[in-house]
Amino acid sequence: MVTIKRSNSENSDFIKLVQLLDADLKIRDGDDHDFYAQFNGIENLPHVILAYLDNTPIGCGAIKTYNATTMEVKRMYVAPNERGKGIASKILKELEKWALEQNYSSCILETGLRQPEAIALYKKNGYLSIPNYGQYKAIANSVCFLKKL
Repeated sequence: MVTIKRSNSENSDFIKLVQLLDADLKIRDGDDHDFYAQFNGIENLPHVILAYLDNTPIGCGAIKTYNATTMEVKRMYVAPNERGKGIASKILKELEKWALEQNYSSCILETGLRQPEAIALYKKNGYLSIPNYGQYKAIANSVCFLKKL
């Protein structure tokens, strides 16, 4: 059975999962990886969700404040052998719930064109495509999304 746990970025399971995520993104993003990596630090993330299967960490995600009304979804990852089972949606829903509890009214995020599974996940969960924001404005590989909570 999959269990969901709230934590923060100091959690050692989160750190290990993010290392796996970064290894995957380095392959997918190729030469663009260093650009994206500068925006994906995990220091001081107080809102981290972890998914466990029989006490084994299999997935994660985080949110961080973007502005007074919006949280940004970061560091979404599910182990390859556990994908397609709805785990990422569970993580995302818990992140959204946590954002609402903190009185935020929307979530935004950026993903890449080389991550079609992520794009499908966000669309399936009610995220709408928006113009690229912030540091991603001029980045052709970036795809940005918004969901009103």
